[in-house]
Amino acid sequence: MKNITYEVAPVFNFVSQFFELNPSSNMKGIGLERDDKLIAGVLYDDWNSSNIWMHVAALPNSNWLNRDYLRACFGYPFIQLNARRVSGWVEEDNKEARRFDEHLGFKQEAVLKKAGRFGQDVIIYAMFKEECRFIKGM
Repeated sequence: MKNITYEVAPVFNFVSQFFELNPSSNMKGIGLERDDKLIAGVLYDDWNSSNIWMHVAALPNSNWLNRDYLRACFGYPFIQLNARRVSGWVEEDNKEARRFDEHLGFKQEAVLKKAGRFGQDVIIYAMFKEECRFIKGM
């Protein structure tokens, strides 16, 4: 059985296992649980009334990607907050994360040269509300 949780602390702890992220007081989270354990988490931060940053992590091979969870994850910024856009960043050499973002519908917007942890480029992705297929009918 899968359940969606909105508790920020456990989602932050889960996502932080996969990449370094600093907590912020305005951070929000949505996690997906199976058998009372998180298998996926999405964190949001730096909301500025137009844009919010989204950070995603999931256990490998956990079969977490489902329409209900995606509707919750994109419904929060686009429906609840009425954000115009959601942004994310991925280090250039993380091909799996880049492929995942593009599959969801994010589009590359910018490249930050040598901004990664090890000097690699960082790619900025964006998704605009009118382009998000997960909130249709909400």
